[in-house]
Amino acid sequence: MSQEVRIAKTLDVRGMYCPGPVLETAKAIKQINVGEVLEVLATDPAAKPDIEAWARRTGNQIIDIQQQGGVTRILIKRMK
Repeated sequence: MSQEVRIAKTLDVRGMYCPGPVLETAKAIKQINVGEVLEVLATDPAAKPDIEAWARRTGNQIIDIQQQGGVTRILIKRMK
């Protein structure tokens, strides 16, 4: 990612397994304003497809997904 994204909130769900990361993401996104970015840190391999599906269903935008050292970092922009 070339531009610097300002993260409004970081949700650390490392060590938590399905459906925990998605449920926590759904709660956390409500704590930030529309247009702000939520950073999710997860170790569950299912978190990436689960959160991608959740974002499509809820109309939120995934800006970036990076996987490094067993940790998936997902940046989600609240759209509504």
